[in-house]
Amino acid sequence: MKTETVRLCIYPKDVQRITGKSERYSRLLLQKVKSKFDKDVHQFVTVEEFCVYTGLKKEHVQPLLLI
Repeated sequence: MKTETVRLCIYPKDVQRITGKSERYSRLLLQKVKSKFDKDVHQFVTVEEFCVYTGLKKEHVQPLLLI
């Protein structure tokens, strides 16, 4: 039985695909999300946190993530 692979973390390349913006903008956006959720530099941003911050729906974002 095959299970579906779902990622929890979001990376700048994913943000680029979702927003159509540059890598630099994507990194800056992820830094803003980390700041909003009081995360340390070494911590990851989850898809849910990204969606809460940007106002996007998770079901719209999930298919665009690179696996």
